[in-house]
Amino acid sequence: MKLFDNGGVAMGDLPHINVDATGKQLKRNRKEHNFSVQDIQHQIGLISAQAIYKWERGQALPSLDNIVILAKLYEVTLDDLLVIE
Repeated sequence: MKLFDNGGVAMGDLPHINVDATGKQLKRNRKEHNFSVQDIQHQIGLISAQAIYKWERGQALPSLDNIVILAKLYEVTLDDLLVIE
């Protein structure tokens, strides 16, 4: 990790969530557990499945609360769901 002279951390050196790869990971986990998008929608309590499609296409990330729910449903850790680089 590079530090600036003023003690700050260079933004390029901080870990970040790869949204596209995380979306693929979310979809892979859902399919491995034989859940439909509608199953997840109902488990989380979403009015529409649109958000789930956006997550799985890498266009958005679930809220932290929803990530925790997904990890529980898929029986994985948060680190298994999020692709951090």
